[in-house]
Parts: sequence; C-alpha cells; structure tokens
Amino acid sequence: MKSILKLLVLVPVALAIVLFSVANRAPVRVSFDPFSRDAPVFAYNIPLFAVVLAAIAAGVLIGGFAAWLAQGKHRKAARRNRREAETLRSEAQSLRSAVPDSALPALTGGRL
Repeated sequence: MKSILKLLVLVPVALAIVLFSVANRAPVRVSFDPFSRDAPVFAYNIPLFAVVLAAIAAGVLIGGFAAWLAQGKHRKAARRNRREAETLRSEAQSLRSAVPDSALPALTGGRL
C-alpha cells in the first residue's frame, strides 16, 4: 500500500520536473557580482531549469541539515537510553547467574 502511495506521488512530481526542464531550456545570466550590473566579474549563462533545480536541491539539503541538527537531542536521549538498557540487561543477567537454579521457583513464587 505504501509503495503504491509513493508511486502516486512521485510519478507526477517527476513528470512535472521533466516537463519544466524541457520547457525552460533558454539560458539565463546568473551573476554573483552585486556591484557591477553591466559587466559582472562572476557571470554564467545557465539554462533556467538548472538554476531552479539547483535552488530546490540546495533548499532540500539545507532543510535536511537543519532537521538533523534539531533532532540531535532525541538521538542523544536514544543513545543514553540504549546504554542504560544494556547496563540493566547485563546487571539482570549477572543477578540471574548468581542465584542457584534451585532457588528460582521460591524467588518467583513458582513462576519462571
């Protein structure tokens, strides 16, 4: 069910990207010189779709990085809980091995 839903979303998005790229092949001037508008030092002629897709890709990467940074406290808590669970698990195992097998039914009330 999940794969069908992904397909229903991703196919139209991919089709829209392809149609946008084919329709916007004309070159545009991209300049990184804010001071000289007539003769910029850093200026490139790039197809419009490349500029737009690069901006979208940069936005996705920056947003993903920001989300990763924001979730750091949750990853830290998960690591701490995992270490605590492992410590408690090993402590319980050592306590089980310290108790003789004949004493287990008396300690658990007949249940194991």
